[in-house]
Amino acid sequence: MRYLPSAILVCAALASPVCAEPSLEKGFDGALRGCEEWLLNPASWAEGTGPFVEAVGLGTQMGLVSRVDEVNLPPVELRRANHYWRINSTLNAGYVLVVSDQLPMCHITGGGGTDLQPSIESVLSSAEFKRRWQSEKSAKKGGMVSSSFRNRKNPALSITISRADKPGERRNRVQVLATAVYQLSN
Repeated sequence: MRYLPSAILVCAALASPVCAEPSLEKGFDGALRGCEEWLLNPASWAEGTGPFVEAVGLGTQMGLVSRVDEVNLPPVELRRANHYWRINSTLNAGYVLVVSDQLPMCHITGGGGTDLQPSIESVLSSAEFKRRWQSEKSAKKGGMVSSSFRNRKNPALSITISRADKPGERRNRVQVLATAVYQLSN
């Protein structure tokens, strides 16, 4: 009986839809770092992906797969020489990072049975993210918010991140969608 109040607090904390989960934050931040690493440091993967995986810092949580579901693919015009990285953050939620060795782009999707929105917002509001990315604009439409950012280290790299505008939404479909493009000089 004396453990009942503690058990209630733990259950309430676990059931709360607005709690960010560290493993989901780490997975999304890793996907973003993977995107930056792939586009800004091709030497990390040109002779083998070991240095790339090490730079991302997710260890065995991230793995190269031969294909992914259609919902995880980038727009058709970006589907060339793609490589697919699955990032397993929890038993039932994670991310997919799609990169290309011919096009200067990366594409991130995330979903699963866990609400990703609090974790995505936690990453986007973190000092580390703000150190790497400059916010440009945001727009809300249909329960989604899309934000554009420019990389502070190399402004030719921009990313648009779309996600639910509040917790507890979109568990039955893609919960976060991000596409980054490195603008080549003409």
